[in-house]
Amino acid sequence: MQVNSNRPVIYWLLTGCLLIFIMVLVGGITRLTNSGLSMVEWNLVMGSIPPLNEAEWLIAFEKYKQFPEYQIVNYHFTLEEFKPIFFWEYLHRILGRLVGLVFIIPFIYFLFKKMISKELLPKLLLLLFMGGFQGFLGWYMVKSGLNKDPDVSHFRLAMHLTTAFLTFAYTLWVALGLMYPNRVKGAFKSLKAGATVLLLITVVQIVWGAFVAGLNAGKVYNTWPLMGDQLVADGVTAMTPLWMNFVEGLAGVQFIHRYMAYAVVGLVIYLAVKARKEKTNVSQRGGMKFLIGMVSVQFVLGIITLLLGVPVWLGVLHQIGALMLLGSVVFVLHRFTYSPELAE
Repeated sequence: MQVNSNRPVIYWLLTGCLLIFIMVLVGGITRLTNSGLSMVEWNLVMGSIPPLNEAEWLIAFEKYKQFPEYQIVNYHFTLEEFKPIFFWEYLHRILGRLVGLVFIIPFIYFLFKKMISKELLPKLLLLLFMGGFQGFLGWYMVKSGLNKDPDVSHFRLAMHLTTAFLTFAYTLWVALGLMYPNRVKGAFKSLKAGATVLLLITVVQIVWGAFVAGLNAGKVYNTWPLMGDQLVADGVTAMTPLWMNFVEGLAGVQFIHRYMAYAVVGLVIYLAVKARKEKTNVSQRGGMKFLIGMVSVQFVLGIITLLLGVPVWLGVLHQIGALMLLGSVVFVLHRFTYSPELAE
């Protein structure tokens, strides 16, 4: 990596990546502790202030009682049991606001100081749009659970989570473009193609991971490598029409997520073998080593999480592992797209 005048912008973008990482971490805890529907109002300004005394806590609890999650699922809750789930959803929303401020305020400053090039400006505007859209999807997802069925739509959950991952990935990609300014396209065409396919499959795997999370499909068939005592459990094809099994059926979405994991691992192995035959530079070799390590850790985490029935801490680790795996794929793709200088 070469030192350049874009260092403040690079630090800003990497800070954004870190905050998105924390957001995904807290979001995972919020989801796995069933805390996401505890705040029933969406107030951009007043929603930043939590209950500060017993009277305000009672008001928040009474509002929660008006909605189906309390009436159907948590009807036995006391105020003290309500406070922890409120905390996680509140923290998740506050972090969302913080991420927005961290992106918008420095952007305005850099724009005013003319530190943003014409080439970079549309990329940053796209990032700001993605961040705003992510906030909208958060509201859209929560809204789906504040009705007769106190469960958020797993489709909306998948949109919310995948957009967060894509925002992280694109922020990292833009930062890498500034970190490695001397770029020449054309080398490593086959490795670039393989890494591109890996990126696409990883994103699809993340979508189906969100389906598994939204449907609690990780709590069925808690065995490996078989689903129960079968390679393909009977439940995988239980619904009609057939395609519904793979987007709405617990067994079907778990089946896709299970076996797509093998595809991801297989592609990483292919890239690793292919890269060893090429004359690569330090950043490319380092990226491949990290990618191999991350896919190994994530694969093992997925198995253990499934076998143990998705405990909260493992579910969160698996979600964070997915984000780090995506980041490593993005880094490798960038290095094989723009990195012919072996001296780097």
